[in-house]
Amino acid sequence: MLKQLRPALVMIVLMTLLTGGAYPLAVYGLAQAAFPWQANGSLLIRDGQTVGSSLVGQDFASDRYFHPRPSAAGYDGAASSGSNLGPTSASLLADIRQRLDAVRTWAGDRPVPVDLVTASASGLDPDISPAAAALQVPRVAKARGLAPGDVGALVARQTEGRLLGVLGEPRVNVLQLNLALDRLGSSGGAD
Repeated sequence: MLKQLRPALVMIVLMTLLTGGAYPLAVYGLAQAAFPWQANGSLLIRDGQTVGSSLVGQDFASDRYFHPRPSAAGYDGAASSGSNLGPTSASLLADIRQRLDAVRTWAGDRPVPVDLVTASASGLDPDISPAAAALQVPRVAKARGLAPGDVGALVARQTEGRLLGVLGEPRVNVLQLNLALDRLGSSGGAD
C-alpha cells in the first residue's frame, strides 16, 4: 500500500506546486510584462490620486458631467448584477419610464438612446454610445459655460471605434470623458 501511496502524494505535491504556484506566477509575470496597465486594473489617476478604473462604471449625477448608463447594482462593484427583469416585466417598464422622464427634463423631445434608460447586464458598464454622449453635450456645455462645439469635439476625440474595425460597437468611456472634460474646462481647450 505504501508503494501506491507515495507516488500519489508526490504527484499531489508536484501538481500543487505546478498549478498553484509556478503557473500563476508565470501568468502574472507575463501579464505584468506585456499588459501592465490592464493587469493592474486599468486605473485612471488624476492629480496623483486614483479616481477609478476605465473598466467599471461610476455614477455622475451633476449636470456638469456626462451621465453613465443606469446601474441595477448602484455602481457597487461588490453588488455587480443585472436586475434579472425580463422584457415583459411591469417593474422594468416602470423603471425605464421613470428614467426616461428624468432624461426628458434636460433632453426635451429629442430621441433618447436606449442605453441612457436601460441598465447594463453587470450594472457596471463604463461606456455609453456616441449617441448617448451627443445627447448630453448641450446640457454639459451649458452647465460648464463651454461652447457646445468644443464639448462635442471632445466627445468625438473620446469615442472609441469597433475593435479591429468590425467587433463591437463604437463607445465612449464615461469616466475618461469626464476626466478629459475637467481638463478641457481648466486648460481652456486641451484634452
